[in-house]
Amino acid sequence: MLELDGLTRRFGDFVAVDDVSFTVPEGHMIGFVGGNGAGKTTTMRMAMGLLAPTAGEVRWAGREMTRTDRRRTGYMPEERGLYPKQGVLDQLVYLARLKGQPENEARLQATGLLERFALADRGKDKLEKLSLGNQQRVQIAAAVMGQPQLLILDEPFSGLDPVAVEAMADLLREHTAQGIPVLFSSHQLDLIDRLCDGLVILNRGRVVANGSRDELRSTGRALQQVRLDHDAGWLRGTPGVYVADVDGTSAVIELLDDGARRLIVEEAMRRGNLLELKEIRPSLSEIYREVTA
Repeated sequence: MLELDGLTRRFGDFVAVDDVSFTVPEGHMIGFVGGNGAGKTTTMRMAMGLLAPTAGEVRWAGREMTRTDRRRTGYMPEERGLYPKQGVLDQLVYLARLKGQPENEARLQATGLLERFALADRGKDKLEKLSLGNQQRVQIAAAVMGQPQLLILDEPFSGLDPVAVEAMADLLREHTAQGIPVLFSSHQLDLIDRLCDGLVILNRGRVVANGSRDELRSTGRALQQVRLDHDAGWLRGTPGVYVADVDGTSAVIELLDDGARRLIVEEAMRRGNLLELKEIRPSLSEIYREVTA
């Protein structure tokens, strides 16, 4: 398990990351989101030991993370960190050997990853000859070379086409199925919603939300969807009811006390028929907008 405990990073008087704490459990995929400048990349760089924290600690398996631990971590930086004039296959093998993987195993793994990302015929090409999307695929392959025990990926889905996104998603699921913790940042909340077990939202260097999808959705306002067979405007005058929106025979409301639901049901049946009264769960996009406003 990866643990970030009170991580803080100052650049002069500017606090880029402010007391950030969260965990990435074994076999879990955690999405790390926030606007530009929120502190995501700085946090990941501290986790990888590329930046020294002003305060706080990074732990792996319950102890302070070491250089050896980081050597066994698959890291994908925000900026591509590969060699543009080196052949793709040889480069992947070289990077895996730096992590201690035997050459024959590294070449076999690299070949398999290139086939998986539809790049089997580009292995001898220099990286700079590939499109930006294909360079991103190679960067992803580099991160998972050498059988990493942990993955930290900064915007891994950026620039990928839908086919590559699905291939990448499958690859990450395979790693979590083996118990490997995965932390990745993304601006694509639909992907986070679909893939991740948990979500950490950063705003101005601080964690403003942290939990599973259900946990985060349960912390938002408990709104209700009402559908009637008659005009819903009368809901505005119902005690204990806040009306967020009315559109003809439907409305979105918030129940402010325990007796409000009974009042709505009784009045709706008196006026006609109540077709639906159900809770609306906020989307991750709505939660994100609320906590970062």
